[in-house]
Amino acid sequence: MNYMIKKPTEIKKMRISGKIAAEVLEMIEKYVRPNISTEDINQICHDYIIHEKKAISACLGYHGFPKSICTSINDVVCHGIPNKKKILKEGDIVNIDITIIKDNYHSDTSKMFLIGETSILSKRLCTIAQESLYRSLKLVQPGIPLYKIGETIQNYVENNNFSVVKEYCGHGIGRNFHEEPHILHYKNKDNNIVLKKDMIFTIEPMINSGNPQVRCMKDGWTVKTKDRSLSAQYEHTILVTEYGCEILTWRKNEKICQKLSNKN
Repeated sequence: MNYMIKKPTEIKKMRISGKIAAEVLEMIEKYVRPNISTEDINQICHDYIIHEKKAISACLGYHGFPKSICTSINDVVCHGIPNKKKILKEGDIVNIDITIIKDNYHSDTSKMFLIGETSILSKRLCTIAQESLYRSLKLVQPGIPLYKIGETIQNYVENNNFSVVKEYCGHGIGRNFHEEPHILHYKNKDNNIVLKKDMIFTIEPMINSGNPQVRCMKDGWTVKTKDRSLSAQYEHTILVTEYGCEILTWRKNEKICQKLSNKN
């Protein structure tokens, strides 16, 4: 269990990495408009990460992933590959997922972008996905059983008549992209881990407007909803603090409960 606890020197580095990841999402917002390709978005993010922030994209080359970010549009749940033929259009929703390595330490964050005027369903799905993340963040503190995170997310999502994807989960993060523990977004009491101060992990619920089942495309990466319903995801990397959590990837325009500590 102690191997999940980060040292002060590691936490300091992860604050820097997390801030960079958040800044990428803040930077790209003005470009995410109708008629831009996801490849163009990828290139803008790549150049900013490499040249402006002197950091590395953890996605690029990870198990052969070919791009620097993930762009998941409409019924794509996660791991969408940027492509010059994928052009954003009015009414789309797209998740942009950023993972940074700075000074050997990772951070991971994503958010939804609504393109032009979107449907009521799209807006509501994105709102519930974001709120499910925020509700779980407010729960985090030392002594809380890990399964409570997933229980909180699942209850909120299903009470709003959406579904939670179970095949993919949050994860510990640090020197490695994916570390222990697994952070499930649904209730599962099999895991007896209790949160401790100085743990760092991601929470990244993926929720669907239809059924929770997903399918992986032939490219080996792109995951879509099986029933072609819409999907939305928000993700933060967080540090468990003495009385709550610090959001390492917090963005300046986010308004979350004061219990959470943001040092950015």
